[in-house]
Amino acid sequence: MAFDSLTALIQMEGHGPYVWTCYGVFLLVMVALVGLSLRRHKTVIQSCRRAYESESNEDTSGQRPAATFSRVNISQE
Repeated sequence: MAFDSLTALIQMEGHGPYVWTCYGVFLLVMVALVGLSLRRHKTVIQSCRRAYESESNEDTSGQRPAATFSRVNISQE
């Protein structure tokens, strides 16, 4: 499907307003989807970071560590 001029492309034999409106709505929906996805991703990353930081703060609040790394001398006979 080839058009003779830019005006013919925009009008598309009377179907232009419908076609270009659909393209516009599609573009707006895609931009909104990308924007919302990026914002949600940022929110999830911040939430994970806060949970990790609060977990590491609880570990250093005077509790005894779960494991120690002291050298064990093994006697060999």
